[in-house]
Amino acid sequence: MPTVARKIILNNKTTLGGNDGFFLIAGPCVIESEEHTFFLAEALQRITSEKKIPFVFKASFDKANRSSIKSYRGPGLKKGLAILSAVKQSLGVPVISDIHEAAQAEPAAEVLDIIQIPAFLCRQTDLIVAAARTGKPLNIKKGQFLSPAEMHNVIEKALSQGNEQLLLTERGTCFGYNNLVVDVRSIPIMKEWGFPVVIDASHSVQRPGGRGTASGGEAQFIPTIARAALAAGADGLFLEVHDQPEKALSDGPNSWPLAELTNLLSELSHLYTCLHSFHSSSPEEKE
Repeated sequence: MPTVARKIILNNKTTLGGNDGFFLIAGPCVIESEEHTFFLAEALQRITSEKKIPFVFKASFDKANRSSIKSYRGPGLKKGLAILSAVKQSLGVPVISDIHEAAQAEPAAEVLDIIQIPAFLCRQTDLIVAAARTGKPLNIKKGQFLSPAEMHNVIEKALSQGNEQLLLTERGTCFGYNNLVVDVRSIPIMKEWGFPVVIDASHSVQRPGGRGTASGGEAQFIPTIARAALAAGADGLFLEVHDQPEKALSDGPNSWPLAELTNLLSELSHLYTCLHSFHSSSPEEKE
């Protein structure tokens, strides 16, 4: 059985990690409007509550790495954090968003329960140090250009600030042009350091720059990636979810439809239970 990760507890009630069940980080790629953000957050909270799955709401206030300068980026730091703060206070759900500059760490920490480091920026020392210095839990995405073993260097940058509240996220590795591939060996490799490991099943099926001025994706393979990762020992699942992926302002092709989320989570919960029941049973019972 893969290494059991330490637990991260948010707001004294939401537990991430351990062997009590996988957790979900989910939401739209980017904040499209306050109304839409609340709609998705409420829907996701209801579904995960019914399934008893620990949940963190995710939405970006700024997508600073869009393919085209004409692409929608989001409402920006101030307005975006205000929306996320309102969601957090109104619904009582923890929230996560990504930062792109060291100067964003402090204001983001005033609102966010988890600060996310984008995959493209996971080697930016000043960014990681600034985020870790806030004392907030960090979700650090493994860059598409890194081997899983190289993430240890990234971890040491965060630990240098005394912050041990870390999540590590696998999101695929570059595989030629406009394609990514997930090597599930990265999950047990990264779990050896004792931190919860997350599978980003949405960005794992992304086709970077696949549409010229925007990324493409193959959302139909999200369940395949999620199942494989949980079987390999992933502690959490990261999903971009949208009620109308075809109309999403960012990453629609690799977003999972809201209407299909309940069935997917039911399947994954059953799989997780079966896997952990098997690993916890005696050798005689396995035979």
